[in-house]
Amino acid sequence: MNTLLLLFALPIATIIIASVLEYIIKSPIAVTALIFAIYLIVTFAVFDASFLVYAIIYTILALISAILTRVILNLINDSEEDDNIIERLWL
Repeated sequence: MNTLLLLFALPIATIIIASVLEYIIKSPIAVTALIFAIYLIVTFAVFDASFLVYAIIYTILALISAILTRVILNLINDSEEDDNIIERLWL
Protein backbone atom coordinates (compact mmCIF):
# COMPACT_ATOMS: atom_id res chain seq x y z
CA MET A 1 0.00 0.00 0.00
CA ASN A 2 1.22 3.42 -0.83
CA THR A 3 2.06 5.44 2.29
CA LEU A 4 1.12 8.78 0.75
CA LEU A 5 -2.27 7.42 -0.19
CA LEU A 6 -2.93 6.09 3.31
CA LEU A 7 -1.59 9.06 5.26
CA PHE A 8 -2.56 12.05 3.11
CA ALA A 9 -4.98 11.43 0.24
CA LEU A 10 -7.55 9.23 1.96
CA PRO A 11 -7.80 11.28 5.18
CA ILE A 12 -8.23 14.53 3.22
CA ALA A 13 -10.81 12.90 0.95
CA THR A 14 -12.59 11.53 4.03
CA ILE A 15 -12.80 14.98 5.63
CA ILE A 16 -14.10 16.59 2.44
CA ILE A 17 -16.64 13.85 1.68
CA ALA A 18 -17.87 13.75 5.29
CA SER A 19 -18.36 17.52 5.30
CA VAL A 20 -20.26 17.50 2.02
CA LEU A 21 -22.42 14.55 3.09
CA GLU A 22 -23.14 16.26 6.41
CA TYR A 23 -24.33 19.33 4.55
CA ILE A 24 -26.63 17.14 2.43
CA ILE A 25 -27.81 14.49 4.92
CA LYS A 26 -27.67 16.59 8.13
CA SER A 27 -26.97 13.59 10.36
CA PRO A 28 -23.44 12.87 11.65
CA ILE A 29 -24.28 9.27 12.54
CA ALA A 30 -25.68 8.54 9.07
CA VAL A 31 -22.61 10.11 7.46
CA THR A 32 -20.32 8.03 9.65
CA ALA A 33 -22.22 4.82 8.89
CA LEU A 34 -22.10 5.53 5.16
CA ILE A 35 -18.36 6.26 5.23
CA PHE A 36 -17.72 3.09 7.23
CA ALA A 37 -19.77 1.01 4.80
CA ILE A 38 -17.81 2.41 1.87
CA TYR A 39 -14.46 1.77 3.53
CA LEU A 40 -15.54 -1.72 4.56
CA ILE A 41 -16.36 -2.59 0.96
CA VAL A 42 -13.08 -1.05 -0.22
CA THR A 43 -11.19 -2.99 2.47
CA PHE A 44 -12.14 -6.37 1.13
CA ALA A 45 -12.53 -5.48 -2.54
CA VAL A 46 -9.29 -3.57 -3.11
CA PHE A 47 -7.02 -3.98 -0.10
CA ASP A 48 -6.49 -6.77 2.41
CA ALA A 49 -7.75 -7.19 5.96
CA SER A 50 -4.93 -5.05 7.39
CA PHE A 51 -6.62 -2.00 5.82
CA LEU A 52 -9.50 -2.51 8.27
CA VAL A 53 -7.51 -0.64 10.93
CA TYR A 54 -7.23 2.34 8.58
CA ALA A 55 -10.95 2.05 7.79
CA ILE A 56 -11.81 2.38 11.48
CA ILE A 57 -9.46 5.35 11.88
CA TYR A 58 -10.96 7.05 8.81
CA THR A 59 -14.45 6.38 10.18
CA ILE A 60 -13.57 8.14 13.43
CA LEU A 61 -12.10 11.00 11.37
CA ALA A 62 -15.35 11.18 9.39
CA LEU A 63 -17.39 11.34 12.60
CA ILE A 64 -15.26 14.19 13.94
CA SER A 65 -15.49 16.04 10.61
CA ALA A 66 -19.26 15.59 10.43
CA ILE A 67 -19.76 16.86 13.97
CA LEU A 68 -17.51 19.88 13.37
CA THR A 69 -19.36 20.64 10.14
CA ARG A 70 -22.69 20.39 11.98
CA VAL A 71 -21.47 22.79 14.70
CA ILE A 72 -20.16 25.29 12.13
CA LEU A 73 -23.40 25.14 10.13
CA ASN A 74 -25.44 25.69 13.30
CA LEU A 75 -23.28 28.68 14.25
CA ILE A 76 -23.68 30.18 10.78
CA ASN A 77 -27.45 29.66 10.82
CA ASP A 78 -27.74 31.13 14.32
CA SER A 79 -25.73 34.21 13.37
CA GLU A 80 -27.90 34.74 10.26
CA GLU A 81 -31.04 34.49 12.38
CA ASP A 82 -29.57 36.98 14.87
CA ASP A 83 -28.81 39.38 12.00
CA ASN A 84 -32.38 39.08 10.75
CA ILE A 85 -33.77 39.79 14.22
CA ILE A 86 -31.58 42.89 14.55
CA GLU A 87 -32.63 44.09 11.11
CA ARG A 88 -36.31 43.59 12.02
CA LEU A 89 -35.87 45.58 15.23
CA TRP A 90 -34.30 48.52 13.41
CA LEU A 91 -36.87 48.59 10.63
